[in-house]
Amino acid sequence: MVAFFGACWQAAAASVGFAQLRAADGMKIDVWYPASAPASDNDVGLFTQSVAPNAPVAGEGLGLVVMSHGTGGSAEGHYDTALALAGAGFVVAAVEHPGDNYRDSSKATQVELRPAALKLAVDVMLRDWSGRAAIDPGRIGAFGFSSGAFTVLAAAGGVPDLTRIAPYCATHMWTYVCEVLKAHPVPEGRAALREAWVADPRIRAVVAAAPAIGFTFDRAGLAGVRVPVQLWRAEFDSILPSPDYVEPVRDALPQPPEYRIAQGADHFDFLAPCSDALARVAPAICKSRAGFDLEDFHDQFNAVVVAFFLRTLPPH
Repeated sequence: MVAFFGACWQAAAASVGFAQLRAADGMKIDVWYPASAPASDNDVGLFTQSVAPNAPVAGEGLGLVVMSHGTGGSAEGHYDTALALAGAGFVVAAVEHPGDNYRDSSKATQVELRPAALKLAVDVMLRDWSGRAAIDPGRIGAFGFSSGAFTVLAAAGGVPDLTRIAPYCATHMWTYVCEVLKAHPVPEGRAALREAWVADPRIRAVVAAAPAIGFTFDRAGLAGVRVPVQLWRAEFDSILPSPDYVEPVRDALPQPPEYRIAQGADHFDFLAPCSDALARVAPAICKSRAGFDLEDFHDQFNAVVVAFFLRTLPPH
């Protein structure tokens, strides 16, 4: 087990461009990338970001990292990590999962839809985005948090066994996962559909922070994940508590992951620090434990994530 520690990496001084795309099915995709025009403060959703909207792309042979947010989240929820990656020379494409975002929770438990959405985002970036010529299709990674971490593991070849959820919730009905399932029941018979899972072999490295329903993966289910994985656990995760979520993934991966513990952190501390506007509308996700320095943690977390992708998706 490797505990969380700081890293000395500093983001390159570069301007970051920003664009918003729509896939054919209407899915929103936020895109950050190295830009050749100066950035300025712009309001994006509930955050203010220093970006250059729709600026020309700077560079070539750029890596692509697709991002998947957690249940009820948004494409902007990890914008600071996206800015750090773009500052280091990556293009970042964050999906807003249809039916499982802060505006619409109608498909919050249809998790089998999530990997397909991530694959669609890669397709859009490589085929339709105006800056697609700058992307190296051999340098694609995925970052996910909570349900998004579950998503990127499935997209990298994992096949969960959702029939494990009902027995788990029979004895853990108080947990967040089981409360969500109670509010949005899974249709009978759907849990066993193994063919529903869509993997994307173009994904060559994964960062999974606090994966939801990790107990649905076993060694057989993760046997297809053959790419490097950086796996994170919040030390005091009150939403997905130890040892039922991160640890089953850690123990079942065919290659040992780069396993890190965010010391002193709770579940939502992996999200970008809240703006005042977000704190007003979603206070529950904007509170850290007493004494926890969220901004310092994110400086270090982002540096470690960037270093991982630079190492596992090196320029050709």
